[in-house]
Amino acid sequence: MASTHGIHTIDTGFVRPQFDAAYLIVENGRAAFVDCGTNHAVPRMLDALGGAGLAAADVDWLILTHVHLDHAGGAGELIAQLPNAKLVVHPRGARHMIDPSKLWAGASAVYGEAVMEQTYGRLRPVPAARVVEAPDGHVVDLAGRALRCLDTPGHAMHHLAVYDARANICFTGDVFGLSYRDFDTVNGPFILPTTSPVQFDPPALHASVDRLLTLRPAAMYLTHYGRVEQPDKLAGDLHVQIDAMVARARAANGQPDRHAVLVASLTELYASRAQAHGWTQGRTALCQLLGMDIELNAQGLEVWLDRANG
Repeated sequence: MASTHGIHTIDTGFVRPQFDAAYLIVENGRAAFVDCGTNHAVPRMLDALGGAGLAAADVDWLILTHVHLDHAGGAGELIAQLPNAKLVVHPRGARHMIDPSKLWAGASAVYGEAVMEQTYGRLRPVPAARVVEAPDGHVVDLAGRALRCLDTPGHAMHHLAVYDARANICFTGDVFGLSYRDFDTVNGPFILPTTSPVQFDPPALHASVDRLLTLRPAAMYLTHYGRVEQPDKLAGDLHVQIDAMVARARAANGQPDRHAVLVASLTELYASRAQAHGWTQGRTALCQLLGMDIELNAQGLEVWLDRANG
């Protein structure tokens, strides 16, 4: 497991290879995780520690960028395996980690109990005494290495990004979009925003992307997926697409088959941009790789439309 500045990328195994990432930061024999995937990822997280020559007792922190279940569903199970670690989470997300019943109920209402059990595993509460709320600017001290938590809404109101000054990089959660390695070309990484339900906020997302750029980071570490460089270029791509996605949502608004129209419109947007980026595998492959994201983006845009419609 290669590392840069003691940062190790962990594939949580969710959905497919190189889809969902968590990270391990190692400093002077101490460790912090950023995000953790689902319950099914816990063995992978512990294996990553072993690969870095560390034990569970060497972990001081588990930092969550947000509490969506693909990134935080395994937090309770993982914390139970880490005797000295505390959980760091946005103040809006803390109560859902201490009592995950509402997270479970909301997702189960959509997917059903059986699918939830299979996909995520039963959510385990995190003891309140082990939860640290991280308001904007909160600094996590990892053996003298400062990890600064930044309130970055737009994808979710309970979202934070983490700036690691030592490495001059940001762990961006989902606020800096999705960039799967399957779409890399000679032109670099291909990126698109994620507007998944239920708290998409276009102005806030634009502002959060710009805020991260003011730090002049050398790279971004995305949950979907991995390290990407050229942050300025990618931010420009995100800004253009946020506006394009909002325009397409508004164009679909009021149509009786709004969801289908929006899914088709987003598919066309991403396919045309991928082709322009030099990706040559075609529409069918794109739909296989981005189908879930297109569906969730459409749903999130529709929740935003309905909120705007009042």
